[in-house]
Amino acid sequence: MTDAVMAPERRPGRFSGSVRWFVSDLRGAFSLTFLVALFVISVLGPWISPYAPAAQDLDAALATMSTQHWLGADDLGRDMLSRLIYGGMASLYASFLAVTIAVLIGVPVGILAGYLGGWVDTVISRVIDSFLSFPAIVLAIAVTGALGIGLTNGMISVGIVFSPQLARLVRARTLVVRNELYVDAARCFGGSTPRILWRHVLPNAIQPVIVQVTLLLAAALLAEASLSFLGLGIQPPDPSWGSMLARAYQNMEIAPEQMYPPGLAILFTALAFNTLGESLRVALDPTMKRN
Repeated sequence: MTDAVMAPERRPGRFSGSVRWFVSDLRGAFSLTFLVALFVISVLGPWISPYAPAAQDLDAALATMSTQHWLGADDLGRDMLSRLIYGGMASLYASFLAVTIAVLIGVPVGILAGYLGGWVDTVISRVIDSFLSFPAIVLAIAVTGALGIGLTNGMISVGIVFSPQLARLVRARTLVVRNELYVDAARCFGGSTPRILWRHVLPNAIQPVIVQVTLLLAAALLAEASLSFLGLGIQPPDPSWGSMLARAYQNMEIAPEQMYPPGLAILFTALAFNTLGESLRVALDPTMKRN
């Protein structure tokens, strides 16, 4: 009698797992598709927009939707659709810039606080608590005032304000990872602290950051809109969704329909980021259920 040789079980690859997630989670797939399409449209803005974003036609000031201006024109006769497309690139750039700065500051600080512990953890935790005790938008306005008015400075301030949230999240995860056996083994074999942090702690502490980044992108988008609405973000005549909303607010009694294009763009983009974050949270941790 011959023994049957069992073939080793094949685990699904990363690509097949991603495809399965994309097909099974329709809300996450739709959100990702929407965001990719929005990015492509924003990048192709100079070629697909019907007008230049600052081109004025005073005869068409506050014009309603027509074949010439699909979404109407603002009080200076600038095409709303063109400014919406160009503004999308500014808003997405602002969101990614703020979150990138938050990651570059928050992740290293959180890992150092969680791994080293002691007085280092105490000092960093007190600083984090101090930042988190202020409302985020108020602190962002204060930092923007110190750095100077402008889109880049405004989003640098937002990134600084968001970094304590990531630092606290990474610190909590690092406190768990530093006690794992593979970290102890790396210490026993003489691994240096920078090498242990880079090779063992960071890859295993970064998972919750992936989800948090998508949620912070939505928050950064809203923060950019708030700063631009207050005149602290992008400056005229360059468009962003927040500055368009502020311009439309000034003419709300005359042409209230002009608030809908930038307002809905902000709403749907922030909703897509949040939905994608929720889907990634479930995909990365199958034991968690969708809310």
